[in-house]
Amino acid sequence: MADTTGNTGSIQDTGAPLQGPGPRPRKSSWRYIGPGIVVAATGVGAGDLVATLIAGSNFGYTLLWAAVLGCLVKISLAEAAGRWHLATGRTLFDGWASLGRWTTYFFGVYVVIWGFVYGAAAMSSSALPLQALFPDVMDLEWWGIACALVGLAFVWFNRYAVFEKVMTVLVGVMFVVTVYLAIRVAPNLGDAFAGLLPVLPDADDSVLYTLGLIGGVGGTITLAAYGYWVNAKGWTNAGWMKVMRLDNRVAYLTTGIFVVAMLLVGAELLHSAGLALEKGDKGLVQLSDILEDRYGAATAKFFLIGFFATSFTSLIGVWHGVSLMFADFVTRGRRKAKASTGEAIASGRPEKSWPFRAYLLWLTFPPMILLFEGQPFRLIIIYGVLGAAFMPFLALTLLWLLNSARTPREWRNGALSNSMLVIAGLLFLVLCVKQVWDQPWSEFF
Repeated sequence: MADTTGNTGSIQDTGAPLQGPGPRPRKSSWRYIGPGIVVAATGVGAGDLVATLIAGSNFGYTLLWAAVLGCLVKISLAEAAGRWHLATGRTLFDGWASLGRWTTYFFGVYVVIWGFVYGAAAMSSSALPLQALFPDVMDLEWWGIACALVGLAFVWFNRYAVFEKVMTVLVGVMFVVTVYLAIRVAPNLGDAFAGLLPVLPDADDSVLYTLGLIGGVGGTITLAAYGYWVNAKGWTNAGWMKVMRLDNRVAYLTTGIFVVAMLLVGAELLHSAGLALEKGDKGLVQLSDILEDRYGAATAKFFLIGFFATSFTSLIGVWHGVSLMFADFVTRGRRKAKASTGEAIASGRPEKSWPFRAYLLWLTFPPMILLFEGQPFRLIIIYGVLGAAFMPFLALTLLWLLNSARTPREWRNGALSNSMLVIAGLLFLVLCVKQVWDQPWSEFF
């Protein structure tokens, strides 16, 4: 891989923050944009679109401000992850490992269970629009397996540069479809602007519902993967900081457009007609039926193409990004005291490593069982609890890392970054407690 980092020397593999004069800063430029598009595409899945559609159908424009706030919260988290990678030259998992062995145990258990259940969910989500587009070709389970195998082959045989280009094309499809639908339903712009004022809906549990919408906009573990994609792009030092920050803003501007567009569709198409959608990905298939009745078959098929692009980008994004994280987890565990560096990620070697490919196989083949057998009850509860715990884990560990001597002084958190990470940590902690509380523990034992 060509050296695009502008490094003047190699990073010493000591685990200490970089010292001495920093690398020459790069000018922020649109031509560098890439990892932000990848994280936006991966983070916005079918579940996010359904959640914002349902929010729009239930409350009209009332919670538009919450969708926008959710994007701002995620900007702070992704920026913090990217800043750690660039300021220290070390990976995020390397930073977590410096906080104690408990982080390694948590991540190890989480990534194995999460990958098993998520793999099946991603396959099913990608299969639904294909089955709706081609109903007589094959059953949903086989469409899901086909999507998983295509994703496996694509990530296995291609490096980051090709991966990014394909993700950019699919994001373009998502963008055109969602914006077209938002324009087609002719939103009431006055009511939409009024929805930017922070007002809670008049409903039971409105506070928790609103917090859930804020926390659910655009990504979970994919936010942690952002720093790895930044390194894979070839950005490995603080000279790329301005570029990364522009890239990150583009990511969540794109995310914001997706979720706001779908909330407008929910408000105008569903709320005004008193229609309700099912929760989960099947709600988007149901929406395609409503679009066909209202606007014709061509619009419905166009939407299903966008639905597939949304789901499949999440699938291949996780197949690539979380596999990079798992490879770092395994490699650092084998090397023990040695630090994991951004330069190692940028070299492309992790994408060819056996831990990367082993996790790819783990995401692809074992979850196929769940497509046919249904999701095991106890495992789903553990998955829900670990998934709810990951976001406060990410926010609070970033807060810890970026306020300590592990980070060079000039790149430590300021007041704004600390405030946003504290807000994110508290928000996700509340949602974690609610998720744990809502689990049917009496049936678990």
